[in-house]
Amino acid sequence: MTVFSLLIFLAVSAAALGLFLLWPSAVQRRVQLMARPVPRDWGRRAARLARPLAQLSAPQGPWEQSPLRLMFVQAGIARQDARLYYFAAKTVLPLVAAALVWVWLPARTGLLQQMLAVGVAALCGLYAPNWVVHGLRQRRQREIFEHFPDATDLLLVCMEAGLGLDSGLNRVAQEIGLSSRALARELQLTNLELRAGVSRAQALHHLALRTGVQEIASFALMLKQADRLGTSIGDSLRVYSDELRHKRMVRAEELAARVPTKMLLPLVLCIFPSIILVVMGPAAIQIVRTLMPMLGRGA
Repeated sequence: MTVFSLLIFLAVSAAALGLFLLWPSAVQRRVQLMARPVPRDWGRRAARLARPLAQLSAPQGPWEQSPLRLMFVQAGIARQDARLYYFAAKTVLPLVAAALVWVWLPARTGLLQQMLAVGVAALCGLYAPNWVVHGLRQRRQREIFEHFPDATDLLLVCMEAGLGLDSGLNRVAQEIGLSSRALARELQLTNLELRAGVSRAQALHHLALRTGVQEIASFALMLKQADRLGTSIGDSLRVYSDELRHKRMVRAEELAARVPTKMLLPLVLCIFPSIILVVMGPAAIQIVRTLMPMLGRGA
């Protein structure tokens, strides 16, 4: 029995040693990553190809002050070459959509109908990038709005624990990243601006502009007024966090109240015909079976 236990111990030890030797350490993995050949920068090549197409539809004027750049920032698109892809898509998609509709149209379609279909397809292709960016911005703003009350509660807890506002924002940015990466990223950028020497009011104003959420703009204004008037930031945060939670609850109730209205059309088109068929089908079959002999005799 002792020999058998010793053999099991040696086998398990040998297996563990083999796994330890085969599994690379963190240093070895870093060395392997550094030793790999650098992949080709496909993004730079794509940007180089998209540049001449983007120049055909890009408006003239400074990009840094344009409303479209602010929309990109609020949508979470931080790449500098994103505008090239955007305007290149606005140049190519109308032509592609119009060509596809022109090919798929039947040959017997009238000229006026063909022109109308091609024009509608070109317009859809032209505005498709706008819809995509607008959808990304709405989804990001909804995520930030839903998690911002939790961030204010965390900030209130941090300040009541003895941290300052700047240290509390840094701590909240670390903790809120588990539930919302977008909000954590914006708070981290605000902390970086504060470390770089930007005033607190200006950094909070930039936070409100980057997110585009009205509640964050009110939060920045509240902190600015509390700092200017010398009132307690903790008391202001407590009242404001309660108001944010109430707004989130009201918005959830509003979305829940819209559900019956949104379900009305699928119910009418998909479910009610099936129910009517199941309920009235056997009765209709019985009526037909009963009336057919009578009609046959009458004929």
